[in-house]
Amino acid sequence: MLSTGALRAHLLASRLAGDVATSREASLRSYRAFVARDPRVTIGLDPRWSWSVRDIVALMAERCGVSGDPDDVTGTDVIDPERTLCRLGAFAERLGAVAARGGSVLFGTGHPHRLLGFYADLADAVSAAGCSVLTPAQGRCVDITTRFGVRTYGLEYVRGVALLHEAGAREAGAHSHSPLPVRVALEAAAAAGGPLPDLVVGDHGWVCGAGQLGIEAIGLADTDDPAVFVGEVEGQVSVAVPLDDAVRADFYRPLTRYVLNRACLSQ
Repeated sequence: MLSTGALRAHLLASRLAGDVATSREASLRSYRAFVARDPRVTIGLDPRWSWSVRDIVALMAERCGVSGDPDDVTGTDVIDPERTLCRLGAFAERLGAVAARGGSVLFGTGHPHRLLGFYADLADAVSAAGCSVLTPAQGRCVDITTRFGVRTYGLEYVRGVALLHEAGAREAGAHSHSPLPVRVALEAAAAAGGPLPDLVVGDHGWVCGAGQLGIEAIGLADTDDPAVFVGEVEGQVSVAVPLDDAVRADFYRPLTRYVLNRACLSQ
């Protein structure tokens, strides 16, 4: 079993926490865009409260450990590894609770090149424990507005994890913050007569989009993803784990082991 101390050391060595790659400038741009209700940053969440940039900075300092000084505008962000460990524990608790009752789970990611393996291993474990891993709307087209115009993607599942694939692209999986894929998946599940997921596990629009629709959602979020943390404090998102969501894919493997052990899902 991976100890908490060993995982803390790994978080810092891999820069999943501690000094992360996300710049302060990028985070502040996201905070300003969130306050302006830019849908590219709210990613499916309709905030219930009125938020200022100062409010978002204070929230992210509390939830992630970034600087709480709004006048601190340069450098790199910092994530407190203790906050990451705390929320990973809560993440494992929710996953384990759904697995213990044989519930249904929907996995989806907007970071397939980095996080597919993390979610896929969780999907394998909950499936082995008797959960239904849902795959609604397989092959369905999703039109998403990007800075390059509207692009059509296919919704696909790899090892039980939903991701977007752009027609003609060499690599499977596209980076996306959009909530449209989870909306399409949930609509398809409902149209087919269910079941709807008891839990959605993912990132970006998968978490915020599901939470906004009243489905319990847990996931990972970087310091420039304020919507996920706002959703958590407002009650739409069950658990938001602060960490860098774009490091090497193999750096997430120790997190998988830690979560499965804590959730009593290790095989």
